[in-house]
Amino acid sequence: MSDDSFFREVDQELRQDQAKALWERFGTLIIGGAVAIVVGTAAWVGYDYWTQTRANNSGDAYSQALTLASQGRTEEAQTALKQLEADGYGAYPVLARMRSATLLAEAGDHAGAVAAFDSVAADSAVPTAIRDMARLRAGLILVDQGSYADVSSRVETLTADTNTLRHSAREALALSAWKEGRLADASALFTQLLDDEATPRNMRQRAQLMSELIRGSGSSS
Repeated sequence: MSDDSFFREVDQELRQDQAKALWERFGTLIIGGAVAIVVGTAAWVGYDYWTQTRANNSGDAYSQALTLASQGRTEEAQTALKQLEADGYGAYPVLARMRSATLLAEAGDHAGAVAAFDSVAADSAVPTAIRDMARLRAGLILVDQGSYADVSSRVETLTADTNTLRHSAREALALSAWKEGRLADASALFTQLLDDEATPRNMRQRAQLMSELIRGSGSSS
């Protein structure tokens, strides 16, 4: 046997002994880590499947409720929406609350609709954007069904220059002011809409029309 062969065999034996020693020392940990990875992966896959299934089921239930509503089957739609509020997943429960309030308004139950929208607006667990939309929806109903104070208490906070709902909020407040004969307040709000370059065209046209109407009455000051 050559010296090279001898040293190679010795080196191989040493490596095997080292590997055996390492396995005896850390083998249990290695196996445990591998098992943990497998179990963790299985758990994540299972959880992901579970959440996707719940989301899909809630989406299907919401779609079915909308179909019932579009068919004029309002009571059945409300029942489906109430069920979704109770056991829906993700954003669907709050969407169901908003849609349920809308159905109340469409059915002429304005007080019930306002109360439902107010409930969403007051719920700190609901995302801010949806709470703001609920405030606006309640305010829009109250333009015809309530007082200027009623509308203002819902939408005043939405009229700030940085709020994306400011145009609709200002229009609602302006129309409510005009309805109560607060023409100076109405004129100022319609002017805000006209001065805001981001005001939608149709809303700008309405604001222009109302501003001219108020000026024509000679009562804007």
